[in-house]
Amino acid sequence: MDTGEENKDFYQDAQVLLESVLQELLLRVNLLRRYQVLYGQRDPVEHCKGRIKSAESMREKLARKGLPVTLESALNDVYDAVGIRIVCQFVDDVYRMVDILKRQEDMVLVKEKDFIKNPKPNGYRSYHMIVKLPVHLPDCTRELYAEIQLRTIAMDCWAALEHELKYKQTIPNQELLQKELKRCSDEMASTDLTMQTIRQVIDHHEE
Repeated sequence: MDTGEENKDFYQDAQVLLESVLQELLLRVNLLRRYQVLYGQRDPVEHCKGRIKSAESMREKLARKGLPVTLESALNDVYDAVGIRIVCQFVDDVYRMVDILKRQEDMVLVKEKDFIKNPKPNGYRSYHMIVKLPVHLPDCTRELYAEIQLRTIAMDCWAALEHELKYKQTIPNQELLQKELKRCSDEMASTDLTMQTIRQVIDHHEE
């Protein structure tokens, strides 16, 4: 069974709701970017993409957490059936987007975790937000969760490499590679801040 059919079998009618939330988030981020430029600000976003978690991944996550492997649990007990990733050029752009998103009146912030200021032990850096958005139907309004991840280009590159290593357990010298990844994460974080400082000097000179 292909992924599309498998998702429809698992998410059933909620597939349409999840797609609606995903499109709403992507459109909203695009609109916020355009308004920043319209009012003379620099676009803080390099690119943005999203996805609906595959049925296979969702079943695996629910089972791993000891939750019922059901649609209701997928929509209410975990929060990343819908997810978008906002990749920014600089660290201060990440926090600017976080502030902008928090000001969206119909988007409820459920929880947030700052893995930029407080990275995970393996070196992972990113800013995570769990939000709840309304979906207006003909006879009612549903609220669905979504996860927003914000990070710099360097953090995104690191996370992609770490993800690949995690799911390829046959690669030899895993421990050594993980140590090297941690070292790279620290160096990238330092480089991110240095590049941000250089950009601020350039911006100040242009004023």
